Formats: sequence, structure tokens, C-alpha cells
Amino acid sequence: MTLQTLLAYPNIDPNLLSFSLFGRDLAIRWYGFLYVLSFILGYIFYRRLLRMRDVKVTRDQYEGIIFAIMLGVILGGRLGYVFFYNLPWYLKHPQEILFVWEGGMSFHGGALGVIIATWIYLKRQKLSFYKLADPAMPLVAIGLGLGRLGNFINAELWGSETSLPWGMVFPSDPEMLVRHPTQLYELFLEGIVLFVVSMVLLKKCKKEGLVFWNFIGLYGIFRFLVEFVRVPDSLEVYDKYGYLFGFMTIGQILSTLMVVAAGIGIWNLYKKKA
Repeated sequence: MTLQTLLAYPNIDPNLLSFSLFGRDLAIRWYGFLYVLSFILGYIFYRRLLRMRDVKVTRDQYEGIIFAIMLGVILGGRLGYVFFYNLPWYLKHPQEILFVWEGGMSFHGGALGVIIATWIYLKRQKLSFYKLADPAMPLVAIGLGLGRLGNFINAELWGSETSLPWGMVFPSDPEMLVRHPTQLYELFLEGIVLFVVSMVLLKKCKKEGLVFWNFIGLYGIFRFLVEFVRVPDSLEVYDKYGYLFGFMTIGQILSTLMVVAAGIGIWNLYKKKA
């Protein structure tokens, strides 16, 4: 038995549960379940991470923060995909902006949506953004990891062709090529590595904002690198204009902006101290 055989795609049913209701066939998908699970874990463990930094909020404030995060993820993730990735298509088919069940969520848009939604809420509550954002970063990493696991189960967002022994053939691939399992690369980097780094910084570094900006910068670096072996979405903008500088995808452009923003953010943190 070869290593390739050992790492064959497990071909998990994307539907966690299928059932009929009022004559209609319905299903609970793994991807949606993992999204909900990440919110549940966030609600349970966020308060414990706040205690690590001795941050106190009322119950209403705590639930308000969780709601702002959920709102930012869902609205920001969808609108980010619409505006950053496929605006020409949605301008022609505006009704499909609401068709979230057909796919199309952007982490960059979700991150921006969460930052805006929580910043507005925290400002109204007169709470420090950095003080509340730092403890949330390990939980964001968990959510990212679960999301990439959902992508893997859906057999989507796979990579380019490879001869490496851990390459996989995805059932959704019409060419049935051996490809990089980029979902697992991102699960490891964006989920596991970012979780460990964020937890270490949360325990060791007391400077407010450092965990947040390190997370933003490292995600940008990891995503930029993975994009080299990840097959980009088939988008009209690529067909019409090609890639920036001949190789940069939209994901790499947005990730570069994240790295630049993180550098400026960290520099400002230490500038304030000086």
C-alpha cells in the first residue's frame, strides 16, 4: 500500500443529516454545522479568555459583542465576496446576492465586517477595541480551522496539480487530477498555528493590540503563500483582466493589504509607547 493510497480523499458525505419536511427534501450540511459550532465555542470560551486579561464586561455587553461578531462574519463575508471577487456577475444578477446557500463567502470581507461591527458596538459601550479583540483571536483561529475543514468535506477550494505523495483526487474535480489539499494546508496554518501563536502571545504579551495585529499579519502571510498552489475561483475579472503582475490573485492582493495594515498597526502600538 502506497502513501498515496493512505491519503486518498475520504469522500465524506457533505450532508450531516438529510430529512424530509412538508414534502421537501432538506439537509443539514457539515459546512453549516461547523460554522454554527464555531459560534457556540466562541460564546462558551470567549469569557474565559477575557478573564486571562482581567477584562470585565456585563452579560448584556458580552452578548452584544457576540452578536456583532456573528453579524460581521455573515454580512461581511458575503458582501466581501460580492464586492472583492465577483462584482460584475452580481451587478448582472443582483437577486443572487442573497443566495448564500450556493456558496461565496470571503474571509477578508468577514474580517472587515467583524472589525467594523465590533468597533461600532464597543465605541458605543465605551469599551477598548484592542482589549476585547486580543482575547478573541484564538477563537477566530478555531473558526477558521473549522471552516477549512468544511471546505475539505465539501471537496472545494482544492489546489493545483501535484506529484507530492499527499496529493488527493477530489470527486468534484472534473479533470480528476491529483491536487494539493489546500484546505488542509489552511486548516493547519490558519487554524492550528494561528491558535497556538495567539494563545502564547495572549499569555506572554500584555501590550493591548499586539495579539490582534500579529494575527492579521500572519494570516495575510499564510494566505498569500497558499494561494500559489490553490486554484483561484473561476471569475470574470480573471478572464477579462488576468492576474495582477501576472501572478497575484485577488486573495493575494487582499492578504498583502492585511500584512501592510498589520505592520502599520504594530508600529503605531510601539510609537504610542515611545
